[in-house]
Amino acid sequence: MHVVAIIPAYQEAATIRDVATRTLACCPSVIVVDDGSTDGTGACLDGLPVELVTHATNQGKAASLCDGFAAAIARGADLVVTLDGDGQHRPEDIPRLVAAAEQHPGRLIVAARLRNRDAAPRARRIANGIADFWMSWAAGHPVLDSQSGQRAYPGALLRALLARPVRHDRHASFAFESEVLIVAAAYGFRTVAVPIDTLYHRGARASHFRPVRDIARIGRMVAAHLIADHLALPGLWRSLADAPEVAEPPARAPGREYNRDAAGRPRGATHRP
Repeated sequence: MHVVAIIPAYQEAATIRDVATRTLACCPSVIVVDDGSTDGTGACLDGLPVELVTHATNQGKAASLCDGFAAAIARGADLVVTLDGDGQHRPEDIPRLVAAAEQHPGRLIVAARLRNRDAAPRARRIANGIADFWMSWAAGHPVLDSQSGQRAYPGALLRALLARPVRHDRHASFAFESEVLIVAAAYGFRTVAVPIDTLYHRGARASHFRPVRDIARIGRMVAAHLIADHLALPGLWRSLADAPEVAEPPARAPGREYNRDAAGRPRGATHRP
């Protein structure tokens, strides 16, 4: 299996090199999308064997993800793992997401922050809970941690998503990540949650997520889908009655065996000079 990791980054000079280095230890194919940063985010990657995609201006996380998806699919990715560049996701969890994808083919794997949830601010927990309810209804099955940006996308799903017209609205980027879950379910790619720790670092930069504003945008997006689907009442019932699908893949040391070509040679992303 050819696995590619994508790290969208905006103003992440303080953390991006550490995140990218740790990601390379778990997955040799890494693409960083520098979304118009002005703090030298891209320069922090000098000397690392990552592929750097650069936006001249800030276009938002939706555009960063889509450009990263397109680059990964062009390189023959069977599975694409996403994680943020601010350090809130542990690259060391990538092997568990890959293992879950191998155990549950045809599923969108979500790293769900189910452990140590009290570490998150109360307002953020409430906002995420509200988002999970609406997302589960629209997707037609229980979705845990719909706002987690650490996911493993099957290549087949991404090819279908990239064929759709996408509005790269930097003000609605979090709604885009949520909408992906609804569209994926419509294509038959339900979610499977892999429990991970909740990480909030003291002194980290302020999150780009704004609970009131972004949950309102997510709500409008979900409402549009529900109205188009005549309120999707069967989906509401399934989201409340079904048990969430949770995977606990066995822990294993980070390995690169899933990124080998037919001759057994390592497959990595293009090295940045």
